[in-house]
Amino acid sequence: MDQIDDILRNEDRYAPDAYLFVRQALDLTVKMLNKPQTGPHRHVSGRELLEGFRRHALHEFGPMARTVLRSWGVTSTADVGEIVFRLVESGVLGKTDKDSKQDFTDGYDFHEAFVSPYLPAQERDDTAGGGYSHVRQHRSR
Repeated sequence: MDQIDDILRNEDRYAPDAYLFVRQALDLTVKMLNKPQTGPHRHVSGRELLEGFRRHALHEFGPMARTVLRSWGVTSTADVGEIVFRLVESGVLGKTDKDSKQDFTDGYDFHEAFVSPYLPAQERDDTAGGGYSHVRQHRSR
């Protein structure tokens, strides 16, 4: 928590809970992928972490995931990458020479990841093309 406090003194774009949540998502991703708890083979790629982050958010917050994440300042996968690299810079997380913030760019759309799974099937189909259409039928009297 001291490292997160240090990060927040310099930059408060994201809530403290966002940093803690990313750390939890990393630990859960390591378990999900059956990686060793320590050592070089523990490494998780940006894409793997994004998937673990998505699953963790859906499990913890369900249909409120996007709202909770937004309240923390996290509105895209690029934000997850920013948090990860702030944790790297503070020494909380490590990285390899191949890791970069770009690994988190355009990982997935937050609406599709956190809202669509809870929409009725018809609305999911209507929004799949990027738009939303809702047609009301009126009875004539």
